[in-house]
Amino acid sequence: MTHTTTDQPARRASGAVVPVLAFAGIVVAVMQTLLVPVIKDLPQLLHTAPSNATWVLTSTLLSGAVATPIMGRLGDLYGKRRMLILSLAVMVVGALVSALTSQLLTMIVGRTLQGFAMGAIPLGIGLMRDMLPRERLGSAMALMSSSIGVGGGLALPAAALVAQHTDWHALFYGAAGLGALSIVLTLLVVPESPMRAKGSFDLLGALGLSTGLVLLLLPITKGSDWGWSSGRTLGLFAASVVVLLLWGLFELRHRAPLVDLRTTARPAVLFTNLASIMVGVAFYVVSLVLPQLLQLPKATGYGLGQSMVVAGLCVAPLGLTMMFTAPVYARLSAKYGPKTTLILGLLIIALGYGGGLGLMDAAWQTIVTSVVLGAGIGLAYSSLPALIVGAVPASETGAANGLNTLMRSIGTSVSSAVIGMVLANTANNVGGIAIPTMHGFRVSFLIATAAVAAGLLMALFLPKAPRPGQQHTQLRASSEEDASLERAEEVLRGFRGRVLGADGVPVARAKVTLIDRRGRQAGAAVSDEDGGYVLAVPAQGAYVLAARAAGHGPLASSATHSGEERAVDLDLSLPGETVSA
Repeated sequence: MTHTTTDQPARRASGAVVPVLAFAGIVVAVMQTLLVPVIKDLPQLLHTAPSNATWVLTSTLLSGAVATPIMGRLGDLYGKRRMLILSLAVMVVGALVSALTSQLLTMIVGRTLQGFAMGAIPLGIGLMRDMLPRERLGSAMALMSSSIGVGGGLALPAAALVAQHTDWHALFYGAAGLGALSIVLTLLVVPESPMRAKGSFDLLGALGLSTGLVLLLLPITKGSDWGWSSGRTLGLFAASVVVLLLWGLFELRHRAPLVDLRTTARPAVLFTNLASIMVGVAFYVVSLVLPQLLQLPKATGYGLGQSMVVAGLCVAPLGLTMMFTAPVYARLSAKYGPKTTLILGLLIIALGYGGGLGLMDAAWQTIVTSVVLGAGIGLAYSSLPALIVGAVPASETGAANGLNTLMRSIGTSVSSAVIGMVLANTANNVGGIAIPTMHGFRVSFLIATAAVAAGLLMALFLPKAPRPGQQHTQLRASSEEDASLERAEEVLRGFRGRVLGADGVPVARAKVTLIDRRGRQAGAAVSDEDGGYVLAVPAQGAYVLAARAAGHGPLASSATHSGEERAVDLDLSLPGETVSA
């Protein structure tokens, strides 16, 4: 199957775009686990009480949760590349602030700025959808989605090595350097997407969502310190429910909402987001349990007595396996669909945790557990953006994936709180020091297995996936021509793509005519609001696609279809405005 055209599609990108965007995602994810090796030393390093030191971690989580959907929406409106660079720049500033201080308050400010960069992951996924051809999109989005786990897994041994042999502030200098490198690579390699959503930024919606998320996540992360039945904890939970309900009512009535709740309520989006929470819970359990098990002294009778660096290396295969799972996911998803791949990933995670209950007696056993869980989590994480992208309009990709990333963050927050409580309540007190027990570790693994079972149930409720290779474009049948275009979408054999102006902006209501080699009209379509069109072909052979729209010059582009049961991707770029003679 071949096609030729004299146009250069605006969304065409170099082969380096995917690794550059994935690198940005990995750099951002590093911020979440950067301080894990020095958690127990933070009170001493910051000259504060343990309850205050936890804000260094909590602040990053809260700012990341707030920034993720907001930056996704800003990217849809004003440019995803622009917002990606802004996110990384704020992270670099935050890392430098933290590198230059040992004062608690200043450190919290720096860590809050670092968490702001979490919005880079949905922005990267949105850029991929806008620029990459469909045959590369599956594996690219899989790698970008998995970068959350890849960065977290690879950061553990690297951060442990730095913390063990140098001043702990070097961690932040290294993070700032990685962020600066990511900005430079993005500027050099990644073009801006021409896709823009209509409307304006919903400032009140952003403030409402931010307030509701902070009120929800604060008691989740601090409940163990404050007491789960304390008035402060219960009051914040109640306030979060009230604020989020009021926010939801406001969003439903707003013309250009921050989050389109009607789209979010679609079964494909709703159950994907619910499953994402459960995958987030399962992912974080292994990150909390295995490093502690590996570093506990052998004198406990079950600890494996490994150093901080060795413990990090034993858990590192979790991230590496997730990274290498991306191309495997692309093949499986192309054949069976992302829903099936998500279910397969969840089953592998369940197998990993089930087998892990009996694989806690040696360091090599933890590596096996990490590899199996990495494969399962990699498949599950890779499936999530594909399910979201297939269910929302292209103009809402950033916001929708931002919300999905937020769901995963909520899952990890819940996991951190619940597992922390379990390990604390099952710990042995030796000389005033709480020592986690093997019973606590196994209960944690059982909780992860239960979360996976809940996620599997959500995945089973997902709508039946379309046949592999079949693409869904968000079309509105507002006229007879639009209805014809929607019906033509179901025909795989033909041409499809977008009509773009000279400036790369999609052109709606453009007339696209298919002309065969004898000069006869073989089909016609009108582009939708995102510039998308679909044309079926009656037979294989050479064709000319003629496109025209008000305010643009006409275009004739030659293309060839081999007759296979697939559509040829072909974007049509119209010249600038015509001048009357």
